[in-house]
Amino acid sequence: MSHKLKTAGWITAGALAGALTTVSLQTVARGSLAPLPLEELQQLAAVFSMIKTDYVEPVDEKKLITDAISGMVSSLDPHSQYFDKKSFKEFREGTSGRFVGVGIEISQEDGLVKVVSPIEGSPAFRAGLKTGDLITKIDDTAVKGLSLAEAVKRMRGEPNTKVMLTIYRKDENRTFPVTITREEIKTQSVKGKIVEPGYGWIRLSQFQERTVDDFVRKVEELYKAEPNLKGMVLDLRNDPGGLLDSAVAISAAFLPENVTVVSTNGQLAESKFVYKAAPEFYQRRAGADPLRRVPQQLKSVPLVVLVNEGSASASEIVAGALQDHHRGAILGSQTFGKGSVQTVRPLGPDTGLKLTTARYYTPSGRSIQAKGIVPDVMVDETEEGNIFSVLRTREADLDKHLNSGQGAENKDPQREKVREEARKRAEEEAKKGPADRKTAPEFGSDKDFQLVQALNQLKGRPVVVSKTQVVENKEEKKEN
Repeated sequence: MSHKLKTAGWITAGALAGALTTVSLQTVARGSLAPLPLEELQQLAAVFSMIKTDYVEPVDEKKLITDAISGMVSSLDPHSQYFDKKSFKEFREGTSGRFVGVGIEISQEDGLVKVVSPIEGSPAFRAGLKTGDLITKIDDTAVKGLSLAEAVKRMRGEPNTKVMLTIYRKDENRTFPVTITREEIKTQSVKGKIVEPGYGWIRLSQFQERTVDDFVRKVEELYKAEPNLKGMVLDLRNDPGGLLDSAVAISAAFLPENVTVVSTNGQLAESKFVYKAAPEFYQRRAGADPLRRVPQQLKSVPLVVLVNEGSASASEIVAGALQDHHRGAILGSQTFGKGSVQTVRPLGPDTGLKLTTARYYTPSGRSIQAKGIVPDVMVDETEEGNIFSVLRTREADLDKHLNSGQGAENKDPQREKVREEARKRAEEEAKKGPADRKTAPEFGSDKDFQLVQALNQLKGRPVVVSKTQVVENKEEKKEN
């Protein structure tokens, strides 16, 4: 494959280290540099010198330089970023699907950390942590007041070190400590089951290095349990993205061979490229097609894809490809709109630069950037409607976001009014007791309203369509 970005390193498209991104990791630097504006660089050097000699107290030279780089890069758009040693390490861990910790998927509830699910086989799983457990303390630090990111950092650490978690288990009304030894965790990005006879459900929570292999194993399990599947639901809700080659592979599993999955376009010659549903566009090892074991029925089984505002980047690539090729119906809410490509180039052994270099386009040529994928059928997250989804941030809400490149954005003037109403409802809900609050159901459960509607779609039954959702950030074409 001649594509320089592909041969140079790995390509990712998603949310890493808490930021929604689309990234191509290059392990080589560009061969040439653009002409430098010498007068402005002299001015920069003069400011650096003045700060060094005149500031009220001594400053760290290295910090001054890295802060200057960070400011220069972050002023471009929300996804370009300078990686210092620590953030570069976290970035690499995010794409590998491996990290050192206790092994739990978590969320926040009432200011505490809630265990969504212990990862099977992990230290937390072996220690007996359960779904719904609340973590009130990490070692001697109270969780109340910590952000989710801060709590995660405290639970992660070096292999074979210990961390003590104080657990409150609601159904037993008791609090107890658990000491867990950290170890390398391999996250599970694929879940699936037969939700009812003849119908399968596969959920992808992120596109990582292991996702394609795990997806293939899960598909094999489903077909072994139900050889004559009548329909499949591919659940991409709240999937922030990940590796691009994984997204191309998942698309290829459902699509005819060699059709276009996604294209990119930018200033660099190597950023103008078309990815197709063929092994050379997604396999990591020569001659080893990770999809070779996928049952052929997957190419034709009736399909519904579930998406929402949290479906970003790689998720949008898959949804857009399946939608444009009419491979399945897209249900849910308009997606996040993360359709830009970032290239990560190492600046040294342990620092790097993530820079926006291209936009993504669906097979029909639609830009995903700041627009997202509009479902074929808009379906709310609950029977009562999309209670708080309007409060979720989308790409078009981010400061300095890149536009789609296909016309000026036409934002809905009513959006802020609707958001204010949702904020008031959220405040009212927060005043209620935990048992009385309205919450979105667990994905894949029998109370999952959108999944029920997806099954109705597959069975040809009526689907409860949203009466309130509207397409956001339509583009106005200028008259010439």
